[in-house]
Amino acid sequence: MTQNEKFLKFIEKYPHRHKNFFDRPFASRRNFLKLAGGAVTMSYMAKQAQAQVRIDKQNVPLLNKAKNCIFILLTGAPSHTDTFDLKMVNGVTPAALFQPAMVNGLYMPTGIMPRLSTMTQDFAVIRSMRSWALVHNLAQIWTQIGRNPAAALGDIAPNIGSIVSIEKESERRPTDVLPTFIALNSNQGVGSGYLASNYAPLKVVPAQRGLPNVTNPDGQARFDERYALMNKLDAPNRSNSPYGRPMEDMDAFYKSAKGMTYNPVVDSAFQFTTSERAPYGTSTLGDTCLNAVKILKANAGTRFIQITSGGWDDHQNIYTETVLPNRVRSLDAAVGQLISDLKANGLLNDTLIVMAGEFGRTVGQLSAAGGRDHFVQQFCFLAGAGIKGGRAIGSTNSLGSATSEFGWSRQRDVRPEDIEATIYSAMGINYTSIRYDDPFNRGFEYVPFASDDLYGPVKELWA
Repeated sequence: MTQNEKFLKFIEKYPHRHKNFFDRPFASRRNFLKLAGGAVTMSYMAKQAQAQVRIDKQNVPLLNKAKNCIFILLTGAPSHTDTFDLKMVNGVTPAALFQPAMVNGLYMPTGIMPRLSTMTQDFAVIRSMRSWALVHNLAQIWTQIGRNPAAALGDIAPNIGSIVSIEKESERRPTDVLPTFIALNSNQGVGSGYLASNYAPLKVVPAQRGLPNVTNPDGQARFDERYALMNKLDAPNRSNSPYGRPMEDMDAFYKSAKGMTYNPVVDSAFQFTTSERAPYGTSTLGDTCLNAVKILKANAGTRFIQITSGGWDDHQNIYTETVLPNRVRSLDAAVGQLISDLKANGLLNDTLIVMAGEFGRTVGQLSAAGGRDHFVQQFCFLAGAGIKGGRAIGSTNSLGSATSEFGWSRQRDVRPEDIEATIYSAMGINYTSIRYDDPFNRGFEYVPFASDDLYGPVKELWA
């Protein structure tokens, strides 16, 4: 039995259903009593496990290649066969516009991706990747938490960045004034789930003037006086609060925010000029990529940056200049400059860049509306942290509708959970870890089915 057959058999046994929590079966009285009886034993086991909040289920070798991670989520789902798994369809794909060419081993649309086509040695593409779901919101959340949002603990699962935040907390220095996790242009992004809110992302919409509300109209001296008075009045509620964790979380927010006021490091990390914007393409995605570079260059505590770029849901007129072509050119300029600037600042070797949509798009002929609809086959773009570029992991058939070569050791399609495991392993985090501090005492696995070794990092990216 091949590894792919074993994987499919496991999925058949433990289906990754996409049902809403409230659609689950009703428990009969008899089944409830059976569960209650078992819960006594499980409760005891959970208490024993909670003596150690986090345990590594397996002693796995970790890649340990990255200090930072930039995760770019392309919401709406870009067409894989018109970007990083290019398939020219006769009479459909506009050849004069796309100008397809083989560049350093990768087939690229040089006409709409001129910058990255000259940088293929700096990135790798996973082409043997498939999504689990074709509903935007569900699949977008799945991509951010590395698990089915409708499964057990899915609705309280933290963002991958929040797990990085709690894992890297012990490494923070007294001078680190920026949060470990920052989300740019990601107001709808997943937060810290059941973890404490200080592991949630600081959500920022980049602007040239910088981070808002870090100064006070009455001046710093008056602001400091007011802050000191506030702490004096309600100090008993801020530490070991009788009102519980929410009040203590609020105190953590206040302290974090206070550290970012009147701080030149914060100003340099978030402010940028018109001339700095220009190489990134003067776009929303360009601003977020520029902001990400400046944040990492500040070296003030941030380790995980999520960037969201929307508008990729091309059901209509996909090849119209203002639809896919212009959007790909914006991505090309922004991500190309991101890689170049990280390399120039000596940060690329320490920074893993991951870019993907929530799924791909239909292949071959266009729809009646001149677009492409939702499809499970997709790509994942990766760069930095020592990844060997100029190549693809896996390949698809002539249309791009299915994987023809898996291209990695597990010999099956790559899934969002595998990308999650890759990020954790690259950052020196044991992806088989289980936390026993979740509110249901079930045990929260960093990557689902850690005990069964179902998912794992794509180590071939570095091989």
